[in-house]
Amino acid sequence: MGAIRLFLFLLVALCCCCGSAQAEKRVALVIGNSAYKSVPRLTNPANDATLVGSMFRKAGFDIVDVKLDLSVVDMRKALRDFGGKAREADVAVVYYAGHGIELDGNNYLIPTDAALETDTDVFDEAFPLDRVLFAIEPAKQLRLVILDACRDNPFAKTMKRTMAARAIGRGLAKVELTSPNTMIAFAAKAGSTASDGDSRNSPFAAALVERLPTPGLDLRKAFGFVRDDVLKTTGYKQEPYVYGSLGGDDVPLVAAKPIVAGPQANPDSELRRDYELALQLGTRDGWTAFLNRFPAGFYADLAKGQLNKIAAEETRSATADKARQAEEEKARLAAERANKAEQDKAAAAAKAAEDKRLAAEKAKQIEEAKAAAAEQRRKDAEAAVAKALADKQAAEKALAEKLATDRAAADLAAKQAAEKQASASAEQKVAAVAPSSTPPAMSPQETTKLVQSELRRVGCLTASADGDWNLASQRSLTLFNKYAGTKYDAKLATFDALDAIKARPGRVCPLVCDHGFKADGDACVKITCRAGYRINDDNECEKEQDKKPVATREDAKKRDTERKQTEAKPSKPQASGQLICGNAGCRPVKSGCRVEGGSSSGAGSVGYREVCP
Repeated sequence: MGAIRLFLFLLVALCCCCGSAQAEKRVALVIGNSAYKSVPRLTNPANDATLVGSMFRKAGFDIVDVKLDLSVVDMRKALRDFGGKAREADVAVVYYAGHGIELDGNNYLIPTDAALETDTDVFDEAFPLDRVLFAIEPAKQLRLVILDACRDNPFAKTMKRTMAARAIGRGLAKVELTSPNTMIAFAAKAGSTASDGDSRNSPFAAALVERLPTPGLDLRKAFGFVRDDVLKTTGYKQEPYVYGSLGGDDVPLVAAKPIVAGPQANPDSELRRDYELALQLGTRDGWTAFLNRFPAGFYADLAKGQLNKIAAEETRSATADKARQAEEEKARLAAERANKAEQDKAAAAAKAAEDKRLAAEKAKQIEEAKAAAAEQRRKDAEAAVAKALADKQAAEKALAEKLATDRAAADLAAKQAAEKQASASAEQKVAAVAPSSTPPAMSPQETTKLVQSELRRVGCLTASADGDWNLASQRSLTLFNKYAGTKYDAKLATFDALDAIKARPGRVCPLVCDHGFKADGDACVKITCRAGYRINDDNECEKEQDKKPVATREDAKKRDTERKQTEAKPSKPQASGQLICGNAGCRPVKSGCRVEGGSSSGAGSVGYREVCP
């Protein structure tokens, strides 16, 4: 029996060690940037980060670091510290909610203290996505980055370009991953923006916490459900996207709960096994040893009852021996013809001994009944526990089957709804595209209006659809031919051209804005420069400079006229009051002096003089 118990102990210890070795270490870094200093505050990133961090904790992650409103210094420290934790982890996850930007095909995460006045500031004030991937690279089994950073970025609208060829995209750019077992999930696919939502959390974050913690659900399928949920919530305007690849095995964020086929091991199995061994022995020493090891609890109370039963048996045995000895003494005295007093005394002793024996027998029966009742209660309790475990397993199995059935039904319903919507959309497109043959009831002017309306829709015509196929309309069809690669006659508004324009789902001709305006989506918005800056000829804001006055042709002409008038003054000197004039010009007469004489001849004017006393 001891060898069997030793074998079972070693087997259990081995299983525990194996289970510990196979346990995964999972770590997560969650960042939510809302309180930006240079642009308006974002409402939901801090709320989303708190919600997602709670989801990771409930999912059993070993380390979950939630960081809110990080500056560039704090963000650098958070990534550096998390990189150290990822080196010892099997699974490493980074979730970021806030502003992001795409510059020349590279994605950057923006801290709260970034200003980004020029495009080159991105390299100093923001963090490249590659820095995040570098932090989680040491994880052994799975590396996951979740970016809820595809919002409409206000930095891109005010940022000054140092190079005209440098591209700043809308949303984030698609990524090409080279590391195995690495995934990056965008809240919206490359080149599009994500909604912040009208509630406390964004549609993307709400779908994440609903789908990712499902036990046993592969991440690829979980993000597929997230995509479907966000599309439905946003009216099919926002489509999440996942980049990267995993192996053939399922990779759930939360492992599936094992379904136990047989009865589960009772945590008191060793205690019960020792109790049954002591019960088989049935000795005082066996029960005493059991109580020394397990002095309290349900089985200890049962052991004490068994000891009471043994004590009653010992008492009964002792009284029985005394009664037997009294009977023998009575018989001996009777045989020896003892006197009546001695016989009476022996008879009384024998009766007393018999009474004690009967009492001991009765006490023994009572203790046996108590022990039997306690033993029955033990068996009933164990049976109830076993039944409860079996019922729980059956309920969990039924629940798992129901969840699987409900999920399959939901997937089927979603698929049917998507197919129905796709069919309806196709029917609408077919209905929207008119046949190439001209309907007999449609006039040329109506045809012209339809073509003009479609040209306005694709951005090739700015004038109104008035039914007049003028030069502006002809130029717009020529532009459509240029950018769509078609060759329709621009002099006529035909149904073939109408069919081709209708087949284009979005803008074809580029948006051209006047000086002082820039393209923003499908509209031209006025460029606003901050104080001290003006719009230059390249449609960019530059600092105003003080300008020196420039002499004009009119100023030169005026000065020349004044010079000629001065030279044309009469050569005859004049004495007029306090002035004396000559060829050199006029000057005031000195105080106390007078002008005398003077005459003029063909040779010039002479004789005027200033006389002073």
